[in-house]
Amino acid sequence: MRYFIELRYLGAAYCGWQRQPDQPSVQQTLERALTTLLREPVEVTGAGRTDTGVNASYYVAHFDFGRPIDHPEQVVYKANFLLPGDISVWSLTPVADDAHARFHAREREYRYYIEPHKNPFTRHLTWQYYVPLDLERMNRAAALLLEFEDFTSFAKLNSNNKTNICHVRQARWTVDERGVLCFTIRADRFLRNMVRSIVGTLVDVGRGRYTPEDFRAIVASRDLSRSSAGAPAQGLFLSDVRYPAEIFTGLRSRF
Repeated sequence: MRYFIELRYLGAAYCGWQRQPDQPSVQQTLERALTTLLREPVEVTGAGRTDTGVNASYYVAHFDFGRPIDHPEQVVYKANFLLPGDISVWSLTPVADDAHARFHAREREYRYYIEPHKNPFTRHLTWQYYVPLDLERMNRAAALLLEFEDFTSFAKLNSNNKTNICHVRQARWTVDERGVLCFTIRADRFLRNMVRSIVGTLVDVGRGRYTPEDFRAIVASRDLSRSSAGAPAQGLFLSDVRYPAEIFTGLRSRF
């Protein structure tokens, strides 16, 4: 039987989601816990890769198990005792045998947080950036992303992408009562380092290095050398993955 598992994690201690031979990964840590708990080898397939240090406030993976799990809530409860404190399992749900955490995902959402003040309690969760930023200019530039499909200007080199085509459906900055900026971007797919590269370039718009029209030209150029350095990993969160409703029949509410 196939199961979808919902989880969340802090990425600081890991080389990212994907298993690596010589570095700790979220995938490997989760597999080890499930293998111990279920007493047979378990391999999990994730909704996508998150890079070193990137967080997930919502993540989905699937795995196959040779027999029905009678009490999924007990597996969740026990798994959280076996997992380190920076990984938390939320739910375990049986799905169709062909349901795929990666290939059936219709939309993904990332959020990036910038804090304008030094805060020791959130230094691993935000980019603490002290230069004043023009939010209106940044939003004018961010809106231009919806006009494009080719995001080669923000694609990590040597990523072996079959295509750099993505369909961005939302891209917007907001600010909360504490002055923390949040960039929310939704698309059907993302390229490696794409969001961090976009954020770094939009920050350069906000501080006056580029105009929104300059940003449009950077995207249109399909030239990575024209975009800015990527924003630091710790401010980035995978925050949502959306699937066809029939896959998640009976799924409990998200956090």
